[in-house]
Amino acid sequence: MKELVEVIARALVDNPDQVVVTETVKEDEIILELTVAPSDMGKVIGKQGRIAKAIRSVVKAAASKEDKKVTVEIQ
Repeated sequence: MKELVEVIARALVDNPDQVVVTETVKEDEIILELTVAPSDMGKVIGKQGRIAKAIRSVVKAAASKEDKKVTVEIQ
């Protein structure tokens, strides 16, 4: 899941070297924290959060194949 979020985020931003995804496992849930450069924050979130919602939907679909709960947080 971590690699999936990294690939998507790097394709969206102007500074792909500043994309950092940290993975935290809590009981039955995986939390992925996406950090990008401040100038790229708008590109990752999108108008009215549409791109962020799309990223979360793709990750949720991939996680459902593995029967895991994944949360994506954008820092």
